[in-house]
Amino acid sequence: MQQGVRIVRKDIQSHVNIFVFIFVLFIMGMVFGAVIVNSMNFVQKEDLFFYLKKFFENTIDVDGVTKATLWKETMLYHIKYMLLLFLLGISVVGMPIITVLLFIKGLVVGFSVGFLVNQMGWYGLLVSSAAIAPQNLLIIPVYLAAGALALMFSLTLCRQLFIRRVHQPILQAFARYSMLFLVLMTGLVIASTVEVFLSNSFLEMILKWIYQ
Repeated sequence: MQQGVRIVRKDIQSHVNIFVFIFVLFIMGMVFGAVIVNSMNFVQKEDLFFYLKKFFENTIDVDGVTKATLWKETMLYHIKYMLLLFLLGISVVGMPIITVLLFIKGLVVGFSVGFLVNQMGWYGLLVSSAAIAPQNLLIIPVYLAAGALALMFSLTLCRQLFIRRVHQPILQAFARYSMLFLVLMTGLVIASTVEVFLSNSFLEMILKWIYQ
């Protein structure tokens, strides 16, 4: 166990530039998402806000059974996304797609927060803090780590395939890669629970306070 931790720590230290690149890419996506909000015209904002208010009204009426179903759907979404990153990591051609997916993830977060604040002011910031922030404090680091791991493993495969003097135990690296993804999935289980049962409850309380 300790040896495995040391190997993972060594891998992280030797590929710290990848983690920095992934983090900067995500931040750029968030900034770009906020810029998109400011570039929308009045009619587009009003149309989107109309559907958002409908979503808020439906959120207030969600019951316990629906929350259980929502938790399953949320977990299924995370599993699909993580599986996609995992498969892209074991394909040499998947590196550009990994970066695009992480950029889009940042864009969605930046757009969501930016739009709520733009349309609702301080209330939007309060709604964002309740509905977006809690689970994303776990989800964002997990996805950034998964993207970095996928890029690291793709680079390992590239070196193995195209640089003849490099001979690494690929099966051992793949087993470590798979194990780390399973560990990250446990973080997403916690994040899904927070999102459905905690964030939704906070959101319901805030929306009832705002609209009543």
